[in-house]
Amino acid sequence: MPKKIILFTLQTFSTTGGIQKMTRTLGHSLQKIASANNWTSELWSAYDNPADLMSQYVPRENFRGFGINKVKFALQALIKPPDIIILSHINLAIIGLLIKLTNPKCKVWAIAHGIEIWRPLSFIQKSLLQRCDKIICVSRYTRQQMIQRQQVAKEACVVLNNAIDPFMKLPDTFEKAAYLLERYGLNDKHRVIFTLTRMAATEKYKGYELVIEAISYLKKQFPDIRYVLSGKYDPLEDIRIHDLISQYDLSEHIILTGFIEEHELVDHFLLADLFVLPSKKEGFGIVFIEALACGLPVICGNADGSVDAIRDGELGKAINTDNLTELHACIADYLDKPLTPAKRKQLQKQCLGYFNEAKYIDQLQELLHE
Repeated sequence: MPKKIILFTLQTFSTTGGIQKMTRTLGHSLQKIASANNWTSELWSAYDNPADLMSQYVPRENFRGFGINKVKFALQALIKPPDIIILSHINLAIIGLLIKLTNPKCKVWAIAHGIEIWRPLSFIQKSLLQRCDKIICVSRYTRQQMIQRQQVAKEACVVLNNAIDPFMKLPDTFEKAAYLLERYGLNDKHRVIFTLTRMAATEKYKGYELVIEAISYLKKQFPDIRYVLSGKYDPLEDIRIHDLISQYDLSEHIILTGFIEEHELVDHFLLADLFVLPSKKEGFGIVFIEALACGLPVICGNADGSVDAIRDGELGKAINTDNLTELHACIADYLDKPLTPAKRKQLQKQCLGYFNEAKYIDQLQELLHE
C-alpha cells in the first residue's frame, strides 16, 4: 500500500530564515524519497499563498498554500489524514494533536529546531509532544534540551542535522565580488569579519556585541580590520548597536548592511575572511554550514547546537562565549593565517561531505522505513 506523507508548515516560501530554509530542503528531500518509493508527498503551508511556491522544491500539484485561512487549513488536514504527518514547527501542535486523537494510526512527527521548542510550552504543545511518534531534533543539543526541559521520551527523539539547500549556488572560485568591495569601501588589504543573524532587542544571545567589543582590541593589531554585521534589526536594537559602535570608537571599522537579499548571500561569504557568531542558543545554525560551504572559516559558541555544524571542531572553532579574551585570541589566530583559495576549497569539500542532501535523504529514508 503506497504511503502518503504531508509536511505541514507555517510559512515556507514567502519569507526566508533558518527554519524556512530547513523546511524547503526537507520538502524537496521528501519529494525525492516519495518518487523513489512510489509514495505521495505533499507540503501544506498555513500562511503561504499558492503563488509563493518555489516549484524547484515541491511540484505545484503537491503544494497547498492556505494564505492564513487557518480554519480551512485545519479542516482539510482532519478530513483524510495520510500515513505520516510532519509538523515543521511546534506552533502547529493543535493540528497534530487533533489528527492523532481522531486517527491514532496516523504517525505524527514534529521537528524540533531550537529556542522555540526549549521555552515553556502550552498544554496543547506539551500534549502533542507526548503523543509524537518521532521528534526530529536538528542537533544533539536540541535533543538534550527536549528530553530535559520537555521531558519527552528519549527513544522518540532522533537527531537529523540540517543540510545545505540543494539549490544554493555554491562558488567554484573564491574571488571577492567587485560590487561589494565598492559598496562597502573595501579593498584586498582589509581583513573582513562577517556575521549574519537576526538582531532583536528581545534576544540577547547571538553574541555580536561581543564581536564588536573584540574588534575594539583587534583594531590595534589589525588596523585594516572591518566587521560586516548583517541582518534585520528592530529600532531598539539599532540604537543599542550604534551606541556600542560609538562607545568603542568603531565607526570606521563596522559596516551595518541590514537585510541581505538571498542572491547576494554567497558573495557576502566570499567577501569575508572569517565568519563569527558566538551565540549561546543556536539549535543548529544553518548559517554556519552555508559559510563553510563557501569555504569560510567559522567561530561559534561551544554550549549549544553550533558544535554539530562544525563537527565538534573539525570544521571550525567553538569558544566559550563568556570569555572575551578567548574570542579575541581566536579571531586573531585566524587573521594571522592568510585564507588562500586552496584552504577555502578544502573547507568547502569537507563541509559538503557531511551536510549534503544525498546524505540527508539517506538518513531521512531510514527513519521513514522504520
